[in-house]
Amino acid sequence: MTLVEEPPADAPESALTRFVLRAALADPAHLPELLANFAVHHLGRRAAVSVARARDTHPEAGEAELRAMVITRGRRVSQSEGAFVGGPLIVLAPFAFCTALLTQSRMMLELAAVAGREATDPARAAELLVIQGVYPDEERAAAALEAAATARPDAPPGRAAALRTVVKRMAYLLGVVTPDQRPVSTAVRVWRWVLVVAVVLIGLVAPLVWLPYLGYSYHRATQELGERASRYYLGEAASPSDDTARAQPALVGGILNVLLSLVVPIGAVVLLVIADVRLAGSQYPAIAITLIILSTVAGVAWYLRRRHRRRSDA
Repeated sequence: MTLVEEPPADAPESALTRFVLRAALADPAHLPELLANFAVHHLGRRAAVSVARARDTHPEAGEAELRAMVITRGRRVSQSEGAFVGGPLIVLAPFAFCTALLTQSRMMLELAAVAGREATDPARAAELLVIQGVYPDEERAAAALEAAATARPDAPPGRAAALRTVVKRMAYLLGVVTPDQRPVSTAVRVWRWVLVVAVVLIGLVAPLVWLPYLGYSYHRATQELGERASRYYLGEAASPSDDTARAQPALVGGILNVLLSLVVPIGAVVLLVIADVRLAGSQYPAIAITLIILSTVAGVAWYLRRRHRRRSDA
């Protein structure tokens, strides 16, 4: 399916992310199948080990508690890793999407392990595609995986076109852009895309806005995916108590973060203008450098905070 050489089984997650992106760019049409197969082959063992470790660390935990632990970890990892990579530098969004997709795939495999299924079994790949909504049933998913494995990639459409296709498909798989489940008017569809484009343009002017926007999007999408995987493997969704208790605070926190993301750079720009700070005789270089520094510092702070929370909950 791809001519890109796969990394070794014990490769670090950063190497896995680079491989997925390179392979997807080489064959954008088979991104979902590529990701599902790759996840089972490279993340299945890690998922099984993670669940076994959780059982040893929390011997009193039942199936419901283990399920909640897996989904919580998936949410936080996708938030911290994905939002950090894609936040400060919009050009790195494809890497952020790859990181989040691999995190979500591992979460689904861990839920399969919680249900007593072998996370490294190739049959899991078809199940992942069904849970993601790519195919309606395992039979069609398995047939697509088999066809993709023997298919010859189409002629490369050009790097820019391939990247655009891959990012769009990744956004749908992640749930950051949700495909329509029922017919909607053209006006509604156009409005949804206008909103996405507006966030992109705002992010170019105020890079900090990407951190809470992507973070909240990953949080919501990963939670929903975890609930679907729970229903698929365990017959019921994750307990709503944790999510219900945190839904409103998370929403309010996300709104406050977005507002802060706009207030900080705007305030910095106003101060620079009032102080008449100039570089090379112009205020624009000073403003650009200030925005870059603010976005980088915010990105590092966001990442360290999320990483600390993940480690404290491990």
